[in-house]
Amino acid sequence: MKVLVYSSSPNLDGLTAACANEALEGIRGTGNQAESIRINDLNIRSCEACDNGWGTCREDHLCDVLDDFQALHDRTLKADAYVFVTPVYWGDLSESMKAFTDRLRRCEASRGEESGLANKPVLMVAAAGGSGNGMITCLASLERWIQHVRARKWDFIPVNRWNRPYKLGTIRSAAAAMVLNNQ
Repeated sequence: MKVLVYSSSPNLDGLTAACANEALEGIRGTGNQAESIRINDLNIRSCEACDNGWGTCREDHLCDVLDDFQALHDRTLKADAYVFVTPVYWGDLSESMKAFTDRLRRCEASRGEESGLANKPVLMVAAAGGSGNGMITCLASLERWIQHVRARKWDFIPVNRWNRPYKLGTIRSAAAAMVLNNQ
C-alpha cells in the first residue's frame, strides 16, 4: 500500500512536523510505503475560479493554474491512502493546505463516485500549537472536504502542545492501523 503524508507547516521542528513524522513511522513500521510531502515546499497557488468560475476543473478534472499542483494531483491519484497534517490557523487549515485541498476538491468532487479519491482512507490531524484552540473546527472543515471528494474517513486526531506526548503515539498507531486494515 502506498500512502502520502501531506504536511503544511513552514516549521520543520514543530508540532505539525512531529505529527507527520509519527504517521510516516507508523506506516513504514508495517512494511508499507509512505511518502512525505511538505506542501510549503511546493508552489501551489490558490484557486483562481477561472473562466465562469470553474475553468477546466469541472468537466476535465484538471486545473488551469500551472504550478506544482498538476504533478501533485497526479501523485495523489496514484496513492492508496492519505494522511493530512495541518497546523491550525485561526480555527482552520493552514493557507498552504487550504490552497491544495481546495484545488483538489474542485478537480475531484465533480467526478462524484468516480473521484480519484473515492473510498480511499484518510487520516486527518489538526495540530494546534499556541493556544491549542481551533482543533475541532479545523477537523470539521477537513471532514467536509473528505465528503466532497468521496474519500473514506479513517480517523480525525486533534493535537495540541499539552496532549502532544500521548497523541504522537496515537497518530503512529492510527496510521499503522489504517494501512493494515485497508490492504
